[in-house]
Amino acid sequence: MASRDKSAQLGAITLADRLRQARRRRFVGRTCELELFRTALTSDESGFTVLFVHGPGGIGKTALLGALAEAAEEAGATAVRLDARTIEPSPPAFYAALGAALGLPERAAPLESFATHRRPILFIDTYEQLVPLDNWLREEFLPELPAGALVVVAGRTPPSPQWASDPGWGELLRVVALRNLQPDDARSYLDAAGVPEDLHRRVLEMTHGHPLALSLLADVVEQHRGALAPGLSLQETPDVVRVLLEHFVEWVPSPRHREALEACAHARFTTEDLLRTALGGDDTHELFGWLRGLSFIEEDPYGVFPHDVARDVLDADLRWRDRASYADLHRRVRRHLVEQARRTRGLEQHRWAADIIFLHRNNPAMRSFWDWESFGHAFPDELRDEDRTPILAMTRRHQSAEQAELVGHWMEHPAATFIAIRAGTGEPIGYGGAITLDQAGESDLAADPGAAAIWEYAQRHGPPRPGESVHAARFLMDRDAYQSPSASNNVITAWHIQHILTTPRLSWDFIACYEDAAFWEPFFAYIDYHRAHEAEYDIGNHHYAVFAHDFRRLGPLEWLELMSDREIGAPAGPPTGADPELVLSQPEFAQAVRAALRFLHRPDRLADNPLLRSRLVRDHGDSSADTLRALVLEAADSLQADPRDDRPFRAIDRTFLRPAATQERAAEVLGLPFTTYRRHLARGVDRTVDWLWAREVHGPQGVPP
Repeated sequence: MASRDKSAQLGAITLADRLRQARRRRFVGRTCELELFRTALTSDESGFTVLFVHGPGGIGKTALLGALAEAAEEAGATAVRLDARTIEPSPPAFYAALGAALGLPERAAPLESFATHRRPILFIDTYEQLVPLDNWLREEFLPELPAGALVVVAGRTPPSPQWASDPGWGELLRVVALRNLQPDDARSYLDAAGVPEDLHRRVLEMTHGHPLALSLLADVVEQHRGALAPGLSLQETPDVVRVLLEHFVEWVPSPRHREALEACAHARFTTEDLLRTALGGDDTHELFGWLRGLSFIEEDPYGVFPHDVARDVLDADLRWRDRASYADLHRRVRRHLVEQARRTRGLEQHRWAADIIFLHRNNPAMRSFWDWESFGHAFPDELRDEDRTPILAMTRRHQSAEQAELVGHWMEHPAATFIAIRAGTGEPIGYGGAITLDQAGESDLAADPGAAAIWEYAQRHGPPRPGESVHAARFLMDRDAYQSPSASNNVITAWHIQHILTTPRLSWDFIACYEDAAFWEPFFAYIDYHRAHEAEYDIGNHHYAVFAHDFRRLGPLEWLELMSDREIGAPAGPPTGADPELVLSQPEFAQAVRAALRFLHRPDRLADNPLLRSRLVRDHGDSSADTLRALVLEAADSLQADPRDDRPFRAIDRTFLRPAATQERAAEVLGLPFTTYRRHLARGVDRTVDWLWAREVHGPQGVPP
């Protein structure tokens, strides 16, 4: 205070003045907190004496205290600032620090001097360092202050329960939890820091509006001359991560506590049973209790979770330091989530499915397909009678009257399932609709070009066996965002996982509702759905792409396991069944079998046979000519099981397996007229085709007709 007054008297600008100006330029937002404080300054009875601001490290508590102190001085009040990091937690040391801040001699009485100032305001920063003095400050020091004084406290954790349990302090205490900057305020900060506008969105995605993270990323942009590397994430900025980590976690008691913290950062919500699965051991109760006490950990009905930036920083740090441990932690956390999703139903299962989806958030190739800001803000609900009108209205608005007519038809059909997506109790913000095609009638399929095209595709490329289900997600939209990443799209992806886990004997599963195929195709390739061009369709001048997965080839649990490594960055291979030739029609299949018989002893020709890309061969795990030859031999050998097929087998044997020089010579060896030999050979080939076709359609357990 004295140095500032002196510089003002001399008319000189000091370094402190320049620092204040720079800080003022970078200070944005916090309008509500400033207004609350100014109201307290200007009113005789503010309703509170102590303003307690709390929030995690780097959230801007010190900057806010500086802004409040300037507001106090502008209003003619006296601002006295203490930083608890420089104060030993004892009453004498606290009094000494207060005296020094007031510019008093060593033995002066600071409380008496403080009381003589006009509207004195005491600011205490880093209050968590004074926890040993909490009772003394609350019960002895603060009550001695003049009635018109204000105290502003900033710390990482909320005030202790004793503040709220005291009826007097219950009236005189106001608690404010400091959060990240709002998007507009964060953009203002980036403008002030000189960050180009075209980078604002990426920086906000990486920082969530956390002030310290914004500051550090702004420095990174400046170092890179106003640019950011494509795809830059916290994992690629270890220096930023290190600084942020120091602000969030100053000290961790043990390696077990560090593991608990890393598990909490990886999962969407953390409970004791998740820690038990992820970490093992009998200390999970203690570890969970420790997590709950951390300043950057918040609580929810579903468990505890870290502040957004703390989560990202902790997760990025482990991934950068120890990729093997990170992958192992991911698998253990994920195993718990999948087990919970498999044994629950309804909204509870939907929540576990959403927790599984949350594991995709740090995959740079996939995170842009979800709206993480609204994640968990909406839910699937049963369709109500009053939902019909708004659903048809949004369909006409975004698609066409023809599509709305089909929606109205399927809403009344028992083969279709619709959900309303709500963010509260009112009208739906979106909806989804799916059809179980094997339960729909021919007239229903014929009336819907989309359903008809999808059903025809399934029949051509692998018709369902008796009791198997063919499912098509036929309708989807968000009322405002249509089919862009949105709260509705978040809900639909979790609903999709529920559907996969709960549909018995699921064969084909089609996602057949998206228009922007170019945008969504990488997403579907990532989740192992190939684009089914032949099934695509047009309705009302809108073209709908279709993506497909055959769960007879890669079952639900295997599919979930495939997603596990992809969630943490494993590259996605070609989708299962991406090539239409992989599932041949019956005539194409028969032609390929005949070619395989002809070239059974020509590996170079077998290597070109389309059967190598069929389910028949792929189910054996080795798509080679040797595998195809073994299957053909097995099929031919099966003819010996039926006495009626003895001559057809012998014809096959002497023509293809142990071939004679010519078919005429084969007939002579068998002692058959040539026409009789040809009849038996045709039957043998047909029976071989039937046996292999049954294996192709029904899998290894298939029985030929």
